[in-house]
Amino acid sequence: MDNKEKILNCALDLFHARGYDAVGVQELAEMAGVTKPTLYYYFGNKQGLLKELLSREYEIFKHTVFKENDPDERVWRTLPRIAAAYIDYAMDHRKAYMLMMALFYSARENEAYQVVRPFAEDLYQQMVQIFSGASDQLGNMNGRQEQFALGFTGMLDHYMLLMSARQSEDFHVPPETKEALAKQFMHGIFS
Repeated sequence: MDNKEKILNCALDLFHARGYDAVGVQELAEMAGVTKPTLYYYFGNKQGLLKELLSREYEIFKHTVFKENDPDERVWRTLPRIAAAYIDYAMDHRKAYMLMMALFYSARENEAYQVVRPFAEDLYQQMVQIFSGASDQLGNMNGRQEQFALGFTGMLDHYMLLMSARQSEDFHVPPETKEALAKQFMHGIFS
């Protein structure tokens, strides 16, 4: 593993464990076994490190969740598949997922929030596209694609945040639970 990857992995561990604001550049460099100038060479500053870390992790998330997106697929097949992939990512990349959630719920003027915001916006737009693509399948859409996207994403995030807080680190969500979450949401949008 090269120095850049070591720094990114150490940053993920530290930011997840203690929060972005509580971790200093010197501590990051020491944990990664590099000098501060090396860290600055790769990332410019701590904010640049966070941006690259979130870019790396969000690309994995986006590929995992949206890779099989087929605009012609029926929404009752799309939503369970997306729910399963979303939850799988959150479980398989728990530190990155929980870090993104924590940063998204941080103070709006915080530099960490400014870094995570474009990723959260892209996720939202990806979800809106799914519901926009399904508008011909959902007679009650009536311009509520954004509302449905927020509701579906919020349900998945809230489920994972609560389960993570209540369960041990090695908990797993069974396939039938993932499908039930999507069906519960679909019951609301089809009624």
